[in-house]
Amino acid sequence: MAFSGHPRWWILGSALVAVLCTGAGAIDIFLEWHVAFDTTAKPLTLDQPVITINGMFPGPLINATTNDFVNVNVYNDLDEPLLFTWTGFRAPTALYCLAQTGLMCSRPRIRSALSSISPSINFQKAAGGYGAIRVNNRVVINVPFPKPEAEYDLLIGDWYYDSYKLIRSAMNGPVVAYHVVPDTILMNGKGPYGHPLSISYESFNVSKGKTYRFRISNVGNTFSLNFRIQNHPMVIVETEGSYTNQITVDSLDVHVGQSYSVLVTADQDEADYYMVATPKMFSVNDSSSLVGIGVLQYYNSLTQVGGPLPAGPDPFDWNFTVIQARSIRWNLTTGAARPNPQGTFNVSNVSLAQTFVLQNSVAEIKSSARYVVNNISYYTLNTPLKLADYFRNGSGIYQLDAYPTRSVNKDAAYGVSVVSGIHKGWLEIVFKNNLDVMDSWHLDGFSFYVVGFGLGDWDEGARAGYNLYDPVVRSTTQVYAGGWTAVYAFLDNPGMWNLRSQQLKNWYLGEELYIRVHDPDPNPAKEQSPPDNLLLCGIFGESGAPIGSPAPAPWSWW
Repeated sequence: MAFSGHPRWWILGSALVAVLCTGAGAIDIFLEWHVAFDTTAKPLTLDQPVITINGMFPGPLINATTNDFVNVNVYNDLDEPLLFTWTGFRAPTALYCLAQTGLMCSRPRIRSALSSISPSINFQKAAGGYGAIRVNNRVVINVPFPKPEAEYDLLIGDWYYDSYKLIRSAMNGPVVAYHVVPDTILMNGKGPYGHPLSISYESFNVSKGKTYRFRISNVGNTFSLNFRIQNHPMVIVETEGSYTNQITVDSLDVHVGQSYSVLVTADQDEADYYMVATPKMFSVNDSSSLVGIGVLQYYNSLTQVGGPLPAGPDPFDWNFTVIQARSIRWNLTTGAARPNPQGTFNVSNVSLAQTFVLQNSVAEIKSSARYVVNNISYYTLNTPLKLADYFRNGSGIYQLDAYPTRSVNKDAAYGVSVVSGIHKGWLEIVFKNNLDVMDSWHLDGFSFYVVGFGLGDWDEGARAGYNLYDPVVRSTTQVYAGGWTAVYAFLDNPGMWNLRSQQLKNWYLGEELYIRVHDPDPNPAKEQSPPDNLLLCGIFGESGAPIGSPAPAPWSWW
């Protein structure tokens, strides 16, 4: 491709953090990221490349406040194209800032218009490249708990021993695609305490009698994780930008792509205590490499950790995990991004405009192992969907609403999956998991209300059991093996929005689609026009304007 001979290229990206609108006290934050392979930042003694940002793994913390503007220059020093995505941000009017293959062009040694917190293409997330984001409340928002002594970011997630390129190269076969799982669990990019391959382990210092906020995110590829701290209960206070009713738990299930804030009070003897993360739906013991271990260390501690690890729930106990999930409810009396109470916005009396029932499964298509949704596996084109939508209304690139949103096609096939979402309509999405492992789904551009979970098949009678009073609002939800999850989303944000599995292999192998929310009003306050420096690719070439005619579809779909 063009530019590949240059030593390095960059494009300035301007990202809007949190609710992404101007406001009193908002500031501009300017960052410069150099993304490269680095073997010195590896978490284990194995020889494997790690994707770093400014030589760091995880990458540098983005610490911002609601309404701030984060401007990022990103230099791609990898040997292949790179895109990042801002997982969990609503991005009103700023669709071109969300870097997904369906929205943006990627180039060798060049970075597209906006950066994010984790790689979104080429299976690169399995090599790192992720980091933490904090979005702090504005001073006009009353936080529903006392100010903690300190805040800690904790990124937990599974990790492969092998290079992501090696795993990626074998993904066409069913063994790697469906059965190979990661090898260990990291905490903030460090190996488990006591593991023979670990170079270092993660630890946090606390003072007796003080309370700390831990912001915990599962940045892994495959496993839902149960997290716990020896002898220290946790108070759940927030998830993905929503304050929750405060409940105390001994352990917390954090599914792939999800984030929580918990309060931990250092009220034990001054000693060291285990912090543990173990997989759900997978058997391990204390000596397993798939047990992530860190240390909570009291100042003045003279006692190192020892003995058995704190026990967690049975990883196959469906009742435990579902009861805990149903107990995590929205705090209706406090504000979050806005001063007015979260309970001002509710779903108790909404009228549904659409219902999508999306069933995942696996299939072999053209001799390749794939993940499918309603028997369609997403096929990534060279021309991003949003460019096709903007310049040609999708003509020749995708066929709007050919995708089956409430039925399963007889035969598995590739498809460019784009469906219409009714602007300012309420959409019910039912995710049905036909696999024997956990799944996790994320929607860009919106938060949704998680109104129900269940086992077996879903039908409209299941709505009688929905929680429509105080369902938690988030952007990523788990779907249990053999079960279903129902969410409500209000489609007030025009654009082309990615709906995908957060399980990295599922996503990479086709478990995704796009929802096109169209507002005929050209008001840029609703959806901005593309920036002047927007990268063009595919049928639109690399000049400043569309060229040529649409290429024929690469497959016979549906």
